[in-house]
Amino acid sequence: MLTSVAFVFPGQGSQVVGMGADLCARSAIARELFSEADAALGFALSRIVLEGPEETLRQTAFTQPAILLVSIAAYRILDLEPAVVAGHSLGEYSALVAAGSLTFRDAIQLVHKRGRYMQEAVPEGEGAMLALIGAESAAVAAAIAADGGAVDIANDNAPGQVVIAGAAAAARRVAAAAGARQAIELPVSAPFHCRLMAPAEARLRLDLDALPIAPPRLPVYCNVDAVRVSTAAAVRDALARQVSRTVRWTELVRRMITDEQLTTCVEVGPGAVLSGLIRRIDRSVQRLQVADAATIDAVRTQLTA
Repeated sequence: MLTSVAFVFPGQGSQVVGMGADLCARSAIARELFSEADAALGFALSRIVLEGPEETLRQTAFTQPAILLVSIAAYRILDLEPAVVAGHSLGEYSALVAAGSLTFRDAIQLVHKRGRYMQEAVPEGEGAMLALIGAESAAVAAAIAADGGAVDIANDNAPGQVVIAGAAAAARRVAAAAGARQAIELPVSAPFHCRLMAPAEARLRLDLDALPIAPPRLPVYCNVDAVRVSTAAAVRDALARQVSRTVRWTELVRRMITDEQLTTCVEVGPGAVLSGLIRRIDRSVQRLQVADAATIDAVRTQLTA
């Protein structure tokens, strides 16, 4: 085990057509995992990931299993065990696969359903998500309370970066009132991690209740409470509640660094979004990224030197 090292797994938004192609070209492990994903889902997710089209990959029901697939492929090829794992939103499922709490097959089937449930919870165009740059969570919470609309903090990502979600008109009013330096409306098809996702939470909970979940064999920190979860019951409940509640990423990272005495965070999967957020949360922590064969080789060498 790598002491003082966390592996963190990205969520939706890190996808790009062709991600994982290098892994498949270089590793039988990746090729087998891509085939396993196709068999588990009953359609060619591998083709969507590797060939697109982009508009299909961007659909939530495909994006979520695609990112999980590439993240777990990178994790298995890296073949190192960290001291602790966590994931951002969807990435929490990748973290739980890495920790042995969920099987890959169960996880990829579940996140495909999760994406569909989230998409279907709110008719397209009725909700919105906005990233508020330069706004602090307390000021955003005050603006939400003053407005009284169906809006919530979806992601507390880092100091000065808060994402809100909810009914479109109310979310835009809150964005204007929250004191942000910039408000960026995100190109998503539904308002994730807010009260409007309650129907998706109810549907997902039924699936989770029927799913075999094991206690994590590695420490896992969950989004919804920003604490370590250690039992199957706690994992199941945290995953269900996460759909309609805030991703408390800033708090999670700070607590994980302190409690686990971390010196390094390795982002495992496509993109480098989480590495940028962690830099804003705590610059003392070393940040590494693993996404393709070259970075896997480099990071493995660095961590095992």
